[in-house]
Amino acid sequence: MIQLENQFKELRLHGMNQCWQSLVETRKHHEISFSEGLELLLQAEQQQRINNRFERLRKNAKFRYKASIEEISFDGTRGIDKSQINDMATGEYIQKGEAILITGATGCGKSFLASALGHQACAQGYKVAYFNTQKLLIKTKMARVDGSIFKSFNQLSNTNLLILDDFGLTHLDKQQQMDMMEIIEDRHARNATIIASQLPVANWYHIIGEETIADAILDRLVHTSHRIELKGESLRKKL
Repeated sequence: MIQLENQFKELRLHGMNQCWQSLVETRKHHEISFSEGLELLLQAEQQQRINNRFERLRKNAKFRYKASIEEISFDGTRGIDKSQINDMATGEYIQKGEAILITGATGCGKSFLASALGHQACAQGYKVAYFNTQKLLIKTKMARVDGSIFKSFNQLSNTNLLILDDFGLTHLDKQQQMDMMEIIEDRHARNATIIASQLPVANWYHIIGEETIADAILDRLVHTSHRIELKGESLRKKL
């Protein structure tokens, strides 16, 4: 028994090892056939690797909230369509490289909803990155200084789902406009993007600033996007 457990550990078959220990502790390893036992061990190992991948993806994404689709409140007064969220939970929008635009007042649950969709994407094996928009644009500015800008843009471009939170809190300067355009252009029709903002989409044109760049960014985002307009008072007031 001990030798078998040691071999599991040496081969890093941790799921199999845990399953085997459970079978031994309950003495069920005497009650099942070889093929049944092998199937249980393989299933346990597969599930362990799925769980490990999810945890790795979740950690790398750096979500603002630990959230799940199951925790979303589908109160009709909030403007959340349950069937729409369930459709998004399938991950089809990620496969199609589409955008989700979430708008609403401060504290109404935009970041939580974006985080829940991000966690769901991680559970499906997608690479996700979660950023406060302003902090991301500061990061790209610093990357230009240290010469890593192409690497940064490439990483953003290849991320299956990019979540930009708190978009529109400040007007974009010229370089930020160009960087935002670069990010959206690289992802257009290839990888999915979620943008959460306090401002209605109609006001984004003014926030971006420069007419030509604003037209280009919004043209790539708006026409094929899924819209979620959250309503109601701040959920933080209810806590």
